[in-house]
Amino acid sequence: MNFRRGRFREEPEINFIPLIDVLLVVLIFLMASTTYSKFTELKISLPEADAEKQTQRPKEIQVGIDASGKYGIQKQTFNFTNVAALAVALKEAAAGAADPVIVINADAAAKHQDVVHVMEAARLANFPNITFATQTSPTQGK
Repeated sequence: MNFRRGRFREEPEINFIPLIDVLLVVLIFLMASTTYSKFTELKISLPEADAEKQTQRPKEIQVGIDASGKYGIQKQTFNFTNVAALAVALKEAAAGAADPVIVINADAAAKHQDVVHVMEAARLANFPNITFATQTSPTQGK
């Protein structure tokens, strides 16, 4: 005899509400216990060297660029026409010095293209040593 013939058996259901509650508690725990640190990959220790000061410094060629795009080489104005002319002016300012350092003093509001012109002219003049002059902000020194 089959007494269960008329009965319909319900399939069991998974209740997601308790699962969501547990996951929310785990998420809150992870957020509260995690420490967020910025720039941890930039913590470096620089090597130390015991070297004497250089007695002979390389020649520095000062190149200035103002906000309006005017150039100055060794405190003399230069009217920019093209990169090749700027390279010739850099060679003249070097006065035969071997491997001079090009120091770019660009205004903060100067165009990026003007700085790239100086870098390209230094490449054409075979001067691979380029550096940029900066100044520290008044609040940084305190």
